[in-house]
Amino acid sequence: MQTRNRIFDDFSKLMNNAVGVAQGAKGEAENAMKGWVDRWLADRDFVTRDEFEAVRAMAQKAREENAALTARLEAIESAPKPKANPRAKTTSAGPKKSKS
Repeated sequence: MQTRNRIFDDFSKLMNNAVGVAQGAKGEAENAMKGWVDRWLADRDFVTRDEFEAVRAMAQKAREENAALTARLEAIESAPKPKANPRAKTTSAGPKKSKS
């Protein structure tokens, strides 16, 4: 025959309640700590991962454009320059004055 002991039942209920309270306290502590860390990071002007990735992509694009422009400039500078025509007339006359 199985007898129920009231002390053990009460102790079991007490432990179940204590576990529930501990889990609730754990959740509140985690939320409080997360809020504190978020505020601390915001005060330090740290960037978010999304902001970092956006700036990183812009920097990569700028580096690629810079490399393309450098290659283009080198190609222009290394191209043979046209020779001046010695028969062409060059004058260095100033602006013409109109007769009034």
